[in-house]
Amino acid sequence: MKYPNGIKKGNNNLITHSNRGMSLEEDLNQTNEYYLLHDIANIHKKPTSITIKKVDYTKNDMICEAYFKTPSTTDYNGVYKGYYIDFEAKETRQKTSFPLANIHKHQIEHLINIKKHGGIGFLIVKFTLLNKIYYLSIDDLENYLNNNQSSSIPISYFEKYGQLIEEKYNPRINYLTCVEVELNERNNRKIS
Repeated sequence: MKYPNGIKKGNNNLITHSNRGMSLEEDLNQTNEYYLLHDIANIHKKPTSITIKKVDYTKNDMICEAYFKTPSTTDYNGVYKGYYIDFEAKETRQKTSFPLANIHKHQIEHLINIKKHGGIGFLIVKFTLLNKIYYLSIDDLENYLNNNQSSSIPISYFEKYGQLIEEKYNPRINYLTCVEVELNERNNRKIS
């Protein structure tokens, strides 16, 4: 089809390896912006630390070669009600399980360390084909890893131990309701 000024329109809905996970990330960024604007929490996406090796200054300073300085920890961190929050967000196109290859060992160790120091660590996993988003605490993730040899976590585990997060208009992915449940469980354990 010919468009004015020679503009060609293609299929912009293609899912590629390079942009997978972006819709969850965009929704979480909008959610965090909502939390900040309404003075609910201060949580941000962590920048990726890279070292630039080669730049093409003839092409608008385009980076041609770069590498990660250190392995990244997790995607998001911040503060909510005086608690340090740290979490990793992942998407999968699998319908029946979440592949553990999608999360790195050092990220899990980081979340365990956050918990050890009194912070709140968790995963947010979106099963894109099912349009379901789950919150899984680091306690439940660690429990699964310690008691299973599987290379993936079945969706039934998320259904039983995780919390389903309903998508809304604002905030898009209100994961702080899940954090509240976890805080209440912590407080109940302290009282017992």
